[in-house]
Amino acid sequence: MKREVTKAIFPVAGMGTRFLPATKSVPKEIMTLVDRPLIQYAIDEARAAGIKEFIFVTSRGKGALEDYFDHAPQLEQELRRKGKSELLETLQSTNMDSGAIAYIRQHKALGLGHAVWCARRLIADEPFAVILPDDVIAAEKPCLQQMVEAYAETGGNMVAAMEVAPDKASSYGVLDVSDDMGSMVKVRGMVEKPKAEEAPSNLAVIGRYILSPSVLSSLSSMEAGAGGEIQLTDAIASEIGSENGVYGYRFRGQRFDCGSKSGFLQATVAFGLQREELRDDLSDYLHDIVNMGKAAE
Repeated sequence: MKREVTKAIFPVAGMGTRFLPATKSVPKEIMTLVDRPLIQYAIDEARAAGIKEFIFVTSRGKGALEDYFDHAPQLEQELRRKGKSELLETLQSTNMDSGAIAYIRQHKALGLGHAVWCARRLIADEPFAVILPDDVIAAEKPCLQQMVEAYAETGGNMVAAMEVAPDKASSYGVLDVSDDMGSMVKVRGMVEKPKAEEAPSNLAVIGRYILSPSVLSSLSSMEAGAGGEIQLTDAIASEIGSENGVYGYRFRGQRFDCGSKSGFLQATVAFGLQREELRDDLSDYLHDIVNMGKAAE
């Protein structure tokens, strides 16, 4: 019988240097996409997938991230006094129950695999999800929920996958596919950041995973791989051929790389246009900008 996935790891120890100077004092995960921080999108997606325990792998300087999920009694009281019930409801939806959230420190920046390994004692022998908050996915049904439903059929290990242009493959872990079943593929190999001409496919792994606890055992014995870091991809690849197996899942939705400035800006526009109260003004502004550019040509 497959065990339910109720725990998720959020690796948030990165310094966010691509967003300096903003990240000098504000954790990247707290930067706002429209009116919610990146981490809130990740938490909402996890909740929709049935996650009950949230494990954050952090580093020095992430205090604002921890404070964000705490209760704010004075602010709640003030909103209640002013009758701003809608804002109060929005605020309360960001609160986390006592004991639902845990923080683990990653003392050395040794890569994503090491960050996941840091949470091993809280995972124990259960399957678990990993969510990278930099990857924000706009989808009718949240990406991790899609994966949890597919996992109920397959078990094993599952990575979210999307098709990328061949010249972009070197930025991702890429799947070598043995059996393509449409939304699901069976994996016979994984290559971390291959050269374009050496990529086994154009199916790239992005920041959503459902993993078996044996991946943590593999991480315990891993040595540094590509980039001098302990690669999560290598540990997942070690599961290929085992009874667990590895699957890629072509999720339905649009992924935005909010770890880059251009991706963050694209996501801001896309999510802004989804908001009824912002759509008209933002759309008019974008049309004006485009028309001004055409007139200047």
